[in-house]
Amino acid sequence: MKKLKLFTNIEESYAELRYKTSWPTRDQLVKSAIIVLIASVIIAAIIWVMDWVVELVMNFIYTTLPSLF
Repeated sequence: MKKLKLFTNIEESYAELRYKTSWPTRDQLVKSAIIVLIASVIIAAIIWVMDWVVELVMNFIYTTLPSLF
């Protein structure tokens, strides 16, 4: 009886993950996670500052400039 292509693909995927993939050590994984966390916080802070500046500019435009004209 011929195997279904789906089962063949699953078996090949499992074999590749099990025998051909190099997995990081726990220390490498922790270091990478910390780097990602720090980068995420820095990017979030940059976006927050940019949003705050745009808000200040827009408030200036909508509150101060109409009274000049």
